[in-house]
Amino acid sequence: MELIIGQLFNGMSVSSILLLIALGLAITFGLMNVINMAHGELIMIGAYSTYLTQNLFIDYLPSSMFNWYFVLAIPASFLIAFAIGLILEFSLIRFLYGRPLDSLLATWGVALMLQQLARTIFGAPNVGVKSPTWLDGGWMLMQGVVLPYKRLFIIGLVIVTLFAMYLYIYRSHAGRRMRAVMQNREMAACLGISTRRVDATTFAIGSGIAGIAGCALTLMGPIGPALGTYYIVDAFMVVVLGGVGKLVGTIIGALGIGLTNTLFEFWTTASLGKVLVFLCIVAFLQWKPKGLVAMRTRSLD
Repeated sequence: MELIIGQLFNGMSVSSILLLIALGLAITFGLMNVINMAHGELIMIGAYSTYLTQNLFIDYLPSSMFNWYFVLAIPASFLIAFAIGLILEFSLIRFLYGRPLDSLLATWGVALMLQQLARTIFGAPNVGVKSPTWLDGGWMLMQGVVLPYKRLFIIGLVIVTLFAMYLYIYRSHAGRRMRAVMQNREMAACLGISTRRVDATTFAIGSGIAGIAGCALTLMGPIGPALGTYYIVDAFMVVVLGGVGKLVGTIIGALGIGLTNTLFEFWTTASLGKVLVFLCIVAFLQWKPKGLVAMRTRSLD
């Protein structure tokens, strides 16, 4: 029983990390159809924002305040990644809507530039972010089963982020305008909606969520300029498996990949487990090419 509970928790933990990483991509790629290869670098920006927030607390505030730096680092990572995403959309992405191959190549070039910029500012070696003491240790569920506080915090952060995105997309006027533009751009423009403003805001929000994911990844280990490249493929797999344009599918896809990956790694090895997960996704997409949850649209014959 202890082994089963431990593996299930590991699977949920991996799923929550994948979901937080893929949530921003589900907005930029799933809802806007923009292939953003710089999404991983936006995650890296969020991680370095947390690193800078930690250093500011160490240098300018009393040591008794250090344990609360992470609370401020989460909105700081969101806002910095949001601002950079807004600049990126205004200067480049706005000219590439409807041109997937061009957007792929252009954002890949942006990713390389951001990586080199991070190496220039912070150096090539990885840097460590010290987690607050209130995240050290774990909760002993039963004898032999300890759930780390860091992973529980990440799961809680994912739930809060999902709830906030649900309220924004489905319960706010801005979210209704966003869904209207994504479903029928011409009709939305005829009704007086500023499609340019909606595009910029949507891309920036997806970038900001990537920043939150980078902040959460600092709890898992050291960070470096190439942090985002380790997760970009997994993020695309989650979005494609879940179904392009559906956040519910992204949630199911992240849970499926995280749980099956943990299961295969337990039976085999880490590298072979990833290969088996990839083969399962390829086989599934042959059966349902639109993913787990396909977007329903009305069309004229």
